[in-house]
Amino acid sequence: MAKLQQLVQAIQSGTIKTELPDVRVGDLVRIGVSIQEGNKQRIQPFEGTVISKHQAGANSTVTVRKSLQGIGVERVFPLYAPCVANLQVLRRAQVSRAKLYYLRSRTGKATRLKEKFETLPQIWMNQNQH
Repeated sequence: MAKLQQLVQAIQSGTIKTELPDVRVGDLVRIGVSIQEGNKQRIQPFEGTVISKHQAGANSTVTVRKSLQGIGVERVFPLYAPCVANLQVLRRAQVSRAKLYYLRSRTGKATRLKEKFETLPQIWMNQNQH
Protein backbone atom coordinates (compact mmCIF):
# COMPACT_ATOMS: atom_id res chain seq x y z
CA MET A 1 0.00 0.00 0.00
CA ALA A 2 2.89 2.36 0.70
CA LYS A 3 4.17 1.94 -2.85
CA LEU A 4 0.76 2.89 -4.23
CA GLN A 5 0.76 6.10 -2.16
CA GLN A 6 4.27 6.93 -3.38
CA LEU A 7 3.14 6.39 -6.96
CA VAL A 8 0.11 8.67 -6.50
CA GLN A 9 2.29 11.37 -4.91
CA ALA A 10 4.81 11.14 -7.75
CA ILE A 11 2.07 11.60 -10.35
CA GLN A 12 0.45 14.48 -8.45
CA SER A 13 3.74 16.29 -7.89
CA GLY A 14 4.13 16.63 -11.66
CA THR A 15 0.72 18.30 -12.04
CA ILE A 16 1.05 20.92 -9.28
CA LYS A 17 1.74 24.43 -10.59
CA THR A 18 4.31 26.36 -8.59
CA GLU A 19 3.60 29.81 -10.01
CA LEU A 20 0.18 30.28 -8.35
CA PRO A 21 -0.04 33.05 -5.74
CA ASP A 22 -1.09 32.39 -2.15
CA VAL A 23 -4.90 32.43 -2.19
CA ARG A 24 -6.79 32.85 1.08
CA VAL A 25 -10.43 32.92 2.06
CA GLY A 26 -11.76 36.47 1.71
CA ASP A 27 -9.48 37.43 -1.19
CA LEU A 28 -10.88 39.15 -4.25
CA VAL A 29 -9.43 37.14 -7.13
CA ARG A 30 -9.54 37.14 -10.91
CA ILE A 31 -9.28 33.66 -12.40
CA GLY A 32 -8.69 33.23 -16.11
CA VAL A 33 -10.57 30.16 -17.32
CA SER A 34 -9.57 28.63 -20.64
CA ILE A 35 -12.64 27.97 -22.81
CA GLN A 36 -12.71 26.00 -26.05
CA GLU A 37 -15.24 27.33 -28.60
CA GLY A 38 -15.07 25.32 -31.79
CA ASN A 39 -11.52 25.68 -33.10
CA LYS A 40 -10.81 28.80 -31.02
CA GLN A 41 -9.58 28.94 -27.47
CA ARG A 42 -10.01 32.01 -25.28
CA ILE A 43 -9.52 33.00 -21.66
CA GLN A 44 -12.62 34.14 -19.80
CA PRO A 45 -12.01 36.07 -16.55
CA PHE A 46 -14.10 35.29 -13.47
CA GLU A 47 -13.72 37.83 -10.68
CA GLY A 48 -15.12 37.31 -7.21
CA THR A 49 -14.52 36.65 -3.52
CA VAL A 50 -13.05 33.37 -2.32
CA ILE A 51 -15.61 31.98 0.14
CA SER A 52 -13.97 28.61 0.75
CA LYS A 53 -10.76 26.75 0.09
CA HIS A 54 -10.31 22.99 0.05
CA GLN A 55 -6.69 21.88 0.32
CA ALA A 56 -6.04 18.39 -0.99
CA GLY A 57 -2.73 18.50 -2.84
CA ALA A 58 -3.29 18.32 -6.59
CA ASN A 59 -7.06 18.21 -5.98
CA SER A 60 -7.20 21.58 -4.17
CA THR A 61 -10.17 23.78 -5.01
CA VAL A 62 -11.43 27.28 -4.29
CA THR A 63 -15.05 28.42 -4.36
CA VAL A 64 -15.42 31.91 -5.79
CA ARG A 65 -18.62 33.96 -5.46
CA LYS A 66 -19.66 37.09 -7.31
CA SER A 67 -22.90 38.98 -7.71
CA LEU A 68 -24.07 39.44 -11.28
CA GLN A 69 -27.08 41.75 -11.76
CA GLY A 70 -28.30 41.00 -8.25
CA ILE A 71 -27.96 37.22 -8.63
CA GLY A 72 -25.20 35.37 -6.79
CA VAL A 73 -22.98 33.17 -8.94
CA GLU A 74 -20.58 30.63 -7.43
CA ARG A 75 -18.01 28.50 -9.19
CA VAL A 76 -15.68 25.88 -7.83
CA PHE A 77 -12.25 25.99 -9.48
CA PRO A 78 -9.67 23.22 -9.21
CA LEU A 79 -6.46 25.19 -8.65
CA TYR A 80 -4.14 22.89 -10.57
CA ALA A 81 -6.43 22.03 -13.50
CA PRO A 82 -5.26 22.92 -17.01
CA CYS A 83 -8.43 24.98 -17.57
CA VAL A 84 -7.22 27.56 -15.00
CA ALA A 85 -4.95 29.72 -17.15
CA ASN A 86 -4.04 32.36 -14.56
CA LEU A 87 -4.97 33.54 -11.09
CA GLN A 88 -4.52 37.04 -9.66
CA VAL A 89 -5.14 38.23 -6.11
CA LEU A 90 -6.60 41.73 -6.43
CA ARG A 91 -7.40 42.49 -2.79
CA ARG A 92 -7.02 40.83 0.59
CA ALA A 93 -9.73 40.98 3.24
CA GLN A 94 -9.57 40.62 6.99
CA VAL A 95 -11.76 37.64 7.88
CA SER A 96 -12.06 35.51 10.99
CA ARG A 97 -13.75 32.47 9.44
CA ALA A 98 -12.46 29.57 7.38
CA LYS A 99 -15.63 29.48 5.25
CA LEU A 100 -17.62 32.57 4.30
CA TYR A 101 -20.91 30.83 3.54
CA TYR A 102 -22.80 33.57 5.40
CA LEU A 103 -22.20 35.82 2.37
CA ARG A 104 -24.76 33.75 0.45
CA SER A 105 -27.62 35.27 2.43
CA ARG A 106 -26.37 38.85 1.99
CA THR A 107 -26.81 41.18 -0.95
CA GLY A 108 -25.41 44.54 -2.01
CA LYS A 109 -23.16 46.45 0.37
CA ALA A 110 -23.62 43.84 3.10
CA THR A 111 -21.28 41.52 1.18
CA ARG A 112 -18.32 43.86 1.52
CA LEU A 113 -15.40 42.66 3.62
CA LYS A 114 -12.92 44.74 5.60
CA GLU A 115 -9.75 45.16 3.54
CA LYS A 116 -6.22 44.41 4.73
CA PHE A 117 -4.01 47.29 3.65
CA GLU A 118 -0.59 46.34 5.00
CA THR A 119 -0.06 43.26 2.80
CA LEU A 120 -1.09 44.64 -0.60
CA PRO A 121 2.37 45.79 -1.79
CA GLN A 122 3.77 42.43 -0.77
CA ILE A 123 1.10 40.64 -2.84
CA TRP A 124 1.91 42.71 -5.91
CA MET A 125 5.64 42.16 -5.47
CA ASN A 126 5.11 38.39 -5.29
CA GLN A 127 2.96 38.42 -8.45
CA ASN A 128 5.53 40.47 -10.39
CA GLN A 129 8.33 38.06 -9.53
CA HIS A 130 6.67 35.15 -11.39
